[in-house]
Amino acid sequence: MARGTSTRLLTTLPDDYRGDWLAKIDKRTKVARAVLTRITELETDAGGPEALSAVRRSLIRHAAWLDGIVESFELRLASGQSLDVGMYTQALNSLLGLYRLLGLERRQRPVRALRDVMREGAA
Repeated sequence: MARGTSTRLLTTLPDDYRGDWLAKIDKRTKVARAVLTRITELETDAGGPEALSAVRRSLIRHAAWLDGIVESFELRLASGQSLDVGMYTQALNSLLGLYRLLGLERRQRPVRALRDVMREGAA
């Protein structure tokens, strides 16, 4: 929280909340396109969406949004606007923590052996 600012946190989900809200987001906005592209990139680096647990998918989604927040700070700074260094540092450290949990190296997608593919085709 910012110094001197009172923030009310949600204690319950809004009545209109749906778990699939991200799939239904308006993809015409720059923010949605940027975040969805980043999610796809992170999922690909992690071995593909089919290889991910629900927890890893959730971490990737949060990392993509947090990456957008960090980049918005950097864009403001690059355009000569003032920057709350504490908020920027906190967001960057949080993003680094998520990236460490996800792993910094690319993972290969699971590959099926040609023999298994041929067996399925014969069956």
